[in-house]
Amino acid sequence: MPIDPQRLLRDLFTSAIDAAHPRQVLADYLPTDHSGRVIVIGAGKAAAAMAEVIEHVWQGEVSGLVVTRYEHGADCQKIEVVEAAHPVPDDAGERVARRVLELVSNLSESDRVIFLLSGGGSALLALPALGISLSDKQAINKALLKSGASIGEMNCVRKHLSAIKGGRLAKASWPASVYTYAISDVPGDEATVIASGPTVGDPTTSAEALAILARYQIEIPANVRSWLHSPQSETVKPGDPVLARSHFQLIARPQHSLDAAAATARAAGLPVLILGDLEGESREVAKVHAGIAKQVVLHGQPIKPPCVIISGGETTVTVRGTGRGGRNAEFLLSLTDSLKGLPGVYALAGDTDGIDGSEDNAGAIMTPDSHARAAALGLSSRVELDNNNGYGYFAALDQLIITGPTRTNVNDFRAILILEGATQ
Repeated sequence: MPIDPQRLLRDLFTSAIDAAHPRQVLADYLPTDHSGRVIVIGAGKAAAAMAEVIEHVWQGEVSGLVVTRYEHGADCQKIEVVEAAHPVPDDAGERVARRVLELVSNLSESDRVIFLLSGGGSALLALPALGISLSDKQAINKALLKSGASIGEMNCVRKHLSAIKGGRLAKASWPASVYTYAISDVPGDEATVIASGPTVGDPTTSAEALAILARYQIEIPANVRSWLHSPQSETVKPGDPVLARSHFQLIARPQHSLDAAAATARAAGLPVLILGDLEGESREVAKVHAGIAKQVVLHGQPIKPPCVIISGGETTVTVRGTGRGGRNAEFLLSLTDSLKGLPGVYALAGDTDGIDGSEDNAGAIMTPDSHARAAALGLSSRVELDNNNGYGYFAALDQLIITGPTRTNVNDFRAILILEGATQ
């Protein structure tokens, strides 16, 4: 049976998402002892879906509070679900963060805290440090998002401006036992970076946070600068005794999703090249992918067509234009501009949480005729890329991918399908 390129790409994306969904990955990791007092808290785009799993499988008494992004909620009966803003925090996130901190304060050694953590938790669990306002954090967060800073750099700053991140939540829970179950959305799966590591030690420093702000020329008010120069701004460091009863378990990671998508491709009879988790400017990462695709088409290296090239990770976008974007749409637009309709080459780029940046799409699909069709509509891939208008470009071609919130998040997913006969 001949391959339907767009259907196959969508199937790969669906496989990647399903492999990381809480209903597939959480239950097997939960404690077998369900006795005693258990408080469930959580933050992230998958938090509500994770709370649903807890309610379905937990045999003992359970209660708690989790925060997730607007429209990512779930109908839980015992665990309260609150929705807040992402990627820029709002007052709903601040209010629920205060409530979470209150829930875990004054616990005893016999108490247990189950912390459900996933990407997006850093913005959703927003409790500014002493003397810093929510508006201060919002302004700095917006500037970081536009600057091209990596997720690790952004979270370094966020941790040092927070009263709850960088191990501080574990410190507040002491002497209770804390069990963190995390879905990773960051390259390298570093516990200290996932949602800014509320329950793990943080090796970064306030001096590094200041250096990052300086590197990206982000203006900060005097109160923020004064706080970052204060010893109080330092996070909980690895080895601190207050972390002795805090346990961290990674339950899903981007590699799992890449492997699942690769299995789907191989089941369709296609060899796969997995490039792994990648970082960098979306448009530049796309140029590297385009170079590999051209080498496959022209020379059958490093893999012969038909084949699929897969990658994940989290790219960045330095916003210079006024268009509607998203890092996956930007990647795909840059890929389109580089390939310019190279025959036999199809591609998909999407965010596994179902939301590309702050837009309503997960990503988009590129077909060999995308470049020519857009040109016929008067759209220049170069001009639209300069304006950061990937969303607008693919919307005009009716090639956006709309999934709605998936309620998980292992970051970006990219697949390039090169069909047999593409070699020239």
